[in-house]
Amino acid sequence: MPPISLISLPPSPPTPLRSHFAALSAEDRAGLVNALKNKLQSLAGQHSDVLETLTPKVRKRVEVLRGLQSQHDELEAKFFEERAALEAKYQKLYEPLYTKRNEIVNGVVEVEGVTNGAAEGAPPEDKASEEKGVPDFWLTAMKTNEVLAEEITERDEGALKYLKDIKWCRIDNPKGFKLEFFFDTNPYFKNSVLTKTYHMIDEDDPVLEKAIGTEIEWYPGKCLTQKVLKKKPRKGSKNTKPITKTEDCDSFFNFFTPPQIPDDDDEIDEDTAEELQNQMEQDYDIGSTIRDKIIPHAVSWFTGEAAQVDDFEGIEEEDDEEEDGEDDEDEEDEDEYEDEDEDGEEEGKVRKRRVELLLGKVSRWNVQPSASSSSMF
Repeated sequence: MPPISLISLPPSPPTPLRSHFAALSAEDRAGLVNALKNKLQSLAGQHSDVLETLTPKVRKRVEVLRGLQSQHDELEAKFFEERAALEAKYQKLYEPLYTKRNEIVNGVVEVEGVTNGAAEGAPPEDKASEEKGVPDFWLTAMKTNEVLAEEITERDEGALKYLKDIKWCRIDNPKGFKLEFFFDTNPYFKNSVLTKTYHMIDEDDPVLEKAIGTEIEWYPGKCLTQKVLKKKPRKGSKNTKPITKTEDCDSFFNFFTPPQIPDDDDEIDEDTAEELQNQMEQDYDIGSTIRDKIIPHAVSWFTGEAAQVDDFEGIEEEDDEEEDGEDDEDEEDEDEYEDEDEDGEEEGKVRKRRVELLLGKVSRWNVQPSASSSSMF
């Protein structure tokens, strides 16, 4: 799905999430509101300037067109409202199916045609070790998805084997959605439920305000988001004990400590701003993938069928892009040097604007959702 960004940008490659999240202060929010008001006033002034350049007859026609646009916008608002109600209705209808799936996956109930216990005459050890439910169901489903597979390390797999269920729900104040990960008792952390909440500002044209994750209560020596490095002391050193230090490392569980925007503007340079941009895009991509793909179609990801569909759709998109490129090949050759200059100038403007917004601590990240998920908030 398309990434989130401050402005429309090409997708960035996945990057590890290693920083912690901090909510905006009241001062930041006030500054953001003032900046948006100034921007709207500026745009209104530009529109007035355009109308003043028109002849009276053309201006009258444009005014009528604006009236038609207002009628369209009213209908569109009703469409979003009715679609949200329809999706909420079907979300409730899905719930019994998700409950049944959870019971089967975790061996709470048995499906018809499967006998209880091992076959008669089987050794006692076979009866004791008989598998219940569908082992590693969620781990396998998540690893089959390309986006999530990038985040899951070999060390993570041990903990994710204890994942029993994943759910999501809408939240209203503020608007957004919450993911819930239910874990069985395990040797890695105390939490039975880990959550990730996304707060959105605009329901119709979603804008990400912030994301909040659960603080994981790791058992001693079991933290998967850090690794301990040991170094042998030099020969002849009085200290004979190994030197140890702790470093952050890649892990799916970094998902629960989302990226933060530093409180001090001076802490953000251009490179840091771009890295933060990539991290925010990747963080939202992971959350929306779990909500829109894994939860509703978990068994298809477990079997690999959903991955094949994803691959096929990706090939179709690439073919369309190649055909468009062939049609325009001659024109591109003629304007090659001019286009490169224009592209470079445009990319420079985009890059500058993105960094300026970050340096200004504007944290409303525009979301361009897919058609299937645009009203999921």
